[in-house]
This record gives sequence, structure tokens and C-alpha cells, in this order.
Amino acid sequence: MLATMHGGACGGRYAGVGQRAGRRYEGGDAEALLDRLARLVLSGVNVIVLLALTDSGRPSYDPLLSAKVAALGIPVFACTPDQFPDLMATALRREDVHSWAADHDIKLIRSDA
Repeated sequence: MLATMHGGACGGRYAGVGQRAGRRYEGGDAEALLDRLARLVLSGVNVIVLLALTDSGRPSYDPLLSAKVAALGIPVFACTPDQFPDLMATALRREDVHSWAADHDIKLIRSDA
């Protein structure tokens, strides 16, 4: 499952970690988002946070919140549209997304822990 931080697969109104105009991020309950993501991971859902899907692959994001998400063991990164099908194939096969990102020279968000 590819979870978005703007509601999407996580549902409800949660704080956003992804791209926003003017470097402002969505408001919401960050702790509820983290709790929901932790429960998804514990229940066996393969969660990936994609910060941006752009040709440049350069996201604008909340670094503190994204680091907390990464601390849950969730891969947090951006990629290009050309990389996206391979990313999804890797995730659907339940292969190591962290290794896939490293193999494609994609920098993952690191946890603050």
C-alpha cells in the first residue's frame, strides 16, 4: 500500500509531510497520523511514503514529521515518474524498498532516533 500523508490511504485529516506551496504544510493531528501509520505497519501493511512524484524528484516536506515516520521503519522519499513503476513492483513483491532506493541513488529520509 502506498500511503499518502494528505489523507489518502491513511484516511481522515492528518498533518502532511509532503509538498505544499510556500513551504507551508497541511495542518492536522500529527500524533494521530503517526499512531495510524504505526498501527498499519503492525498489522502487516506495506507502507511507503512518497514525498513527491516529479521529474526532479525534489520534495518540500516537514523534516521533523517525516523523520518520525521514518523512525517507524517506513521508507520516506521522493522519486521520478520513470522510477515509480519499479518502486511499486518492488513494494508489491514485498522486497526491501530501502535497498531499492539505495540501488537507484535515492536518498531516504532518516529517522531522528
